[in-house]
Amino acid sequence: MAQTVNVHEAKTHLSRLLEAVERGEDVIIARAGKPVARLVPIQSVRTRRPGAWKGRITVADDFDETPAEVVAAFEGETGPGRA
Repeated sequence: MAQTVNVHEAKTHLSRLLEAVERGEDVIIARAGKPVARLVPIQSVRTRRPGAWKGRITVADDFDETPAEVVAAFEGETGPGRA
């Protein structure tokens, strides 16, 4: 169950509220009795490992070869009304 605190209490007791969040509790911060924010535990962040996909993917031999008609289109040599 979430506990609701006003802004003044949240500022005064932030460390205590963070401890509650670390225990898995939600904390709702209200201004003039109206909820405006919720403190919740963050999801664990997965770290990247260089080389994690090594051997799991392949790149086609012609990956960086661009067809001549695509190059011509980018250079404005072809298109509607052009021959």
